[in-house]
Amino acid sequence: MLIGFIIAYLLITLLIGWWASRRVHSTKDFVIAGRQLPLFVAASALFATWFGSETLMGASSEFVQHGLIGVMEDPFGAALCLVLVGAFFARRLYRLNILTFSDYFKGRFSRNAEFLSAVFMVPSYFGWIAAQLVAMAVILHTLTDIPFIAGIAICTIVVVIYTYIGGMWAVSITDSVQTVMILVGLLLIAWQVSDKAGGVERVLAATPEGFFRFTPHWNVHDVTHYIAAWITIGLGSIPQQDVFQRVMAAKNENTSVRSAYLSGFMYLTIGFIPLYIGLCSKLLYPDLQSGDPQMVLPQMVLQHSSTFIQILFFGALLSAILSTTSSAMLAPATVIGENLIKPYFKKLSDAKLLQTMRFAVVGVALSSALLASWKTNIYELVGQSSALSLVSLFVPLTFGLYWRRASNFGAILSMTLGMGTWILCEIIGTHIPSLIWGLLVSMGAMILGSLLRPNTTIAAESENAYDAE
Repeated sequence: MLIGFIIAYLLITLLIGWWASRRVHSTKDFVIAGRQLPLFVAASALFATWFGSETLMGASSEFVQHGLIGVMEDPFGAALCLVLVGAFFARRLYRLNILTFSDYFKGRFSRNAEFLSAVFMVPSYFGWIAAQLVAMAVILHTLTDIPFIAGIAICTIVVVIYTYIGGMWAVSITDSVQTVMILVGLLLIAWQVSDKAGGVERVLAATPEGFFRFTPHWNVHDVTHYIAAWITIGLGSIPQQDVFQRVMAAKNENTSVRSAYLSGFMYLTIGFIPLYIGLCSKLLYPDLQSGDPQMVLPQMVLQHSSTFIQILFFGALLSAILSTTSSAMLAPATVIGENLIKPYFKKLSDAKLLQTMRFAVVGVALSSALLASWKTNIYELVGQSSALSLVSLFVPLTFGLYWRRASNFGAILSMTLGMGTWILCEIIGTHIPSLIWGLLVSMGAMILGSLLRPNTTIAAESENAYDAE
């Protein structure tokens, strides 16, 4: 029965994608759903951007092992990112009426900055997508004994089909349905396991002293790693195309801001549910803790729950993984088409550009599937993907919006030196997290480069459109 439900669920997802494809008539429809999404759909799409395998499987296992201090990156950092987007970025970016973040870099800085930002942005998604494919493959193997590589292939094919045909419309509509499934499924499972464990008070009382410590020990190592955990997704995912597309897809400026705030609230509150379920599982079934920590929750549900609860849990898990994967595939495909291919084909029609973006979805999926077959730690894959955009794109984006003197030379220097510093520190190994060094160098390069070589001329309309108000 459980296997039949999974098959039916995947087929329904494909049908939704086919239905949504009837709304796609242009690149604007494919990329930002024609800017027509109402508040709940826009907020659900933003919420589903990251609420996937890392939150349900990776973060819950980190929480059980290391306590509250172990999940600053997710869900706290992810919720912070969404709130900051609503407070400081959504309104300004929505007014520009552009398709990608790299379009912003072109308008505010130069064609070279556009190209460089796209080159740095696209690879940052491969780890994220790979993490979701790994989770799906592990689940299918656990339930059906399907080989790991075959599981990756199945997940890739399903997501590619409905993303390819339906674009942002398919992603947004499925995200709305999947958000409801996630919430209902997790609440019912939490209620059941909490009741078995003796209630909330008993579960919390069984945790060791200091388990809910929110701040680090006051030494350089712990403080810097604590900061790194907050900003990996908290700042690093702000200049990400998947977040940007959801902000741009809202039906108006105010809806884009409100959807960011609402999704941040949803992420933080709903994100605590799998953490609590993880605590209950540790108390009820300590024998499961000796295996793969990422599989504790799936194994608990599979071995100790009714078929109905299994359907709810794996339905929620599949929903989270599919929604995250589809959005992550669409984002780099959009950048590839709009910013890496279109500029070199001046006569490229909108229909041809739409087809190019669809082909790019397939290419991104294949690249991510190869990475997934090589590296299988979900938490590490997600963290590395966010670090790429943090050290290269966050500073030029923020300074471009809020500092009038931010120059093209400063932006390019910031991206290249920030990325180079991060790579170097990753290779040699540093006591302070490499992404902090990369971020600091990126910021210093932006300021120094802009002061040493300011923009000589800026068109009046460019100033009005891209400079801070």
